Amino acid sequence: MVVGNLLTAIPSPPQQWAQIGPIHTYAIMILLGILVAWYLGEVRYTAKSGPEDTTADAALWGVLAGIIGARVYHVITTPGPYFGANGDWTKIFRIWEGGLGIWGAIAFGAVAVYLYLHKQGLRFAAFADAVAPGILIAQAIGRLGNWFNQELFGRPTDLPWALRIDPENIPAPYDPGTTFHPTFLYEMLWCLAGAALLIYLERKFRLRGGQVGIGYVLVYTAGRVWIESLRIDEAQIILGLRLNVWVSILVFALAAVAFIVQTRRLRAHPQLADIRLENQGNSAETATSHS
Repeated sequence: MVVGNLLTAIPSPPQQWAQIGPIHTYAIMILLGILVAWYLGEVRYTAKSGPEDTTADAALWGVLAGIIGARVYHVITTPGPYFGANGDWTKIFRIWEGGLGIWGAIAFGAVAVYLYLHKQGLRFAAFADAVAPGILIAQAIGRLGNWFNQELFGRPTDLPWALRIDPENIPAPYDPGTTFHPTFLYEMLWCLAGAALLIYLERKFRLRGGQVGIGYVLVYTAGRVWIESLRIDEAQIILGLRLNVWVSILVFALAAVAFIVQTRRLRAHPQLADIRLENQGNSAETATSHS
């Protein structure tokens, strides 16, 4: 049994705080994160000459698709609670109880936003640059939901900042009083630092045309590799590593290649950093010349 210093260990919120009336704190944290990401994205996108209110409309489609994708990814990669020997498939629809996979959210959300922006004649790359730091901050806020739910913590530790968990939420075979790595806190701090880093690098090196958006993927996956490796919740294990670790490594590698390719493309075609698609600009010029 690993017991941390009770004077310095991080306490978990009382169980009644996980739900305030009919509203689950987990859902509140996600909603708060979405609002923060939308606001920061709107400010940054309009500062880059993006059309006003585009962020709100894109966020609506992205969030709806992202929630579906996040749940689908979680259920596929963690099927035990839903289809296992003691599983309950109806839990698939109880999103407020936790269980959202970030990779599904990013994939489904990104596709939905891309399709919306393309229809509006706007480039996805410029939009991704604008919203990337805010998304990291949103993810940091969302991790507080795991703290309130007393879930997704790391393996036992006696570090001064170890996390105390209520006995009923400590999984077997760990004894009551065991303290754990506060992975929610690690990811919170990593995401906040990542957001600040992206903004700094954007200004210092004049990143554009999707470079900040790809940078978001690089920053997040780099942190997720080591944070995910600490977790002890149920997960698919492949060659000794959790599935999400392998996904993070793969996505990081693909993002690194994408960053190099996009940087070269921007040097050859600077217009790829524009807000609007080329055909939209050409159409506008043609209309002006015929008026």
